[in-house]
Amino acid sequence: MKLFDFSLRFNGYKISQARKFLSNIQRIKSGNFEDYVFTRRKKIVDYHLKNNSFYSSLAKNVEIDNWNSVPIITKRDLQQPIEQRLSKGFSKANVYINKTSGSSGDPFIFAKDKESHALTWALIMDRFSWYNIDFNSSLQARFFGIPLDKKGYYKERLKDWFSNRYRFSIFDLSDAAFDNVLKKFQNTSFDYINGYTSPIVQFAKFLERKKINLKTVCPSLKVCFVTSEMLFENDKKLMETVIGIPVINEYGASELDLIAFQNMNNEFQLNSESLYIEIINNKDEVLPNGEEGRIVITSLYNKAHPFIRYDIGDIGVISEDSTFKKPILKKLVGRTNDIAILPSGKKAAGLTFYYITKSIIENDGNVKEFIIEQTELSEFKVSYVSYNELSGLKKDIIRKEMINYLEQGIDITFERCEKLNRSKSGKLKQFTSYIKPDK
Repeated sequence: MKLFDFSLRFNGYKISQARKFLSNIQRIKSGNFEDYVFTRRKKIVDYHLKNNSFYSSLAKNVEIDNWNSVPIITKRDLQQPIEQRLSKGFSKANVYINKTSGSSGDPFIFAKDKESHALTWALIMDRFSWYNIDFNSSLQARFFGIPLDKKGYYKERLKDWFSNRYRFSIFDLSDAAFDNVLKKFQNTSFDYINGYTSPIVQFAKFLERKKINLKTVCPSLKVCFVTSEMLFENDKKLMETVIGIPVINEYGASELDLIAFQNMNNEFQLNSESLYIEIINNKDEVLPNGEEGRIVITSLYNKAHPFIRYDIGDIGVISEDSTFKKPILKKLVGRTNDIAILPSGKKAAGLTFYYITKSIIENDGNVKEFIIEQTELSEFKVSYVSYNELSGLKKDIIRKEMINYLEQGIDITFERCEKLNRSKSGKLKQFTSYIKPDK
């Protein structure tokens, strides 16, 4: 029995029909794909204007044939009761309901109609199949968070059973915990690894210290998929070396869909089948491919809830080589609160100087992981987990490099921790600024 398909059908998601629908979209010729996108985005706007009072009140001045008249939706626009945001004919009883992780600082509850959510799963399964992974038969080693309350815990474990996966806790990244993880790999024929980037990186560092190649221990492993956190090139090389399999990057959002997925040509291919993705500037003007700006996404099929020109809070660049059928994400900078705003007014991508600090702080293997937070305009805090306290010399080098990259007059403090605080879902955010940027 195909348990994963069965679990989707049992919950009301018609996965067979969704696969056929996705296949029909993918068969549209490249020359006709622009017309498909423009027709779909017009239809979804028209649908919500007629059937969703929340959206019609938000989009009072929309001209249906003028895409630029369609307003940008932010996460804060959506922070009101879900019942007020559902379209006619939909209720909490007949839609998929979930909540965002809150990693952007603006969490909210969202809804997707069941056909739209089935299409999401069809697309995810399609992308994993590029690497010969079948959710019905391939066994997954899962590095994700899990609820700690009893009901939530056993619910996730049941889902794991139906989904043919074994979940490892990512709230304990000690060597003792990783010894148990390694034993499970030694005794289980896993086909692939899937999970948040940072715990898998930490597992890779553990393997490096032990001088163990995971593929040798678990020969059935084929591929590793990472998601939800930034993947740095050095970490990817480490993982591929000590795990011994390709590492594939994924970018998605629970309220939308899978947004981008690394294809077989090592391109970060955007989802053009169910999403329409734009890059805009601070004046909400659409930027040409090749220019950096805010990522705005339209869900083309979600009738239960409007995600139309939705500002996801991320910054990126679409490649100049993109087509409507095959858009490529050239660069993903991070979230808008990944931007450091300095006393002089200068702005800098937080993850860039995180990476500079990373190259210094981790070069001797002492520091296991760390995060950087901007608490005030001139104050930055480096929280880290390590075997030994950072030396005064090492701290001075880090301060000097950060000041060189940023500017004079900033203060960098350090705090050694037993472990770093993760979100409830288990994500680790590498850089966070608590200074609100101007739009």
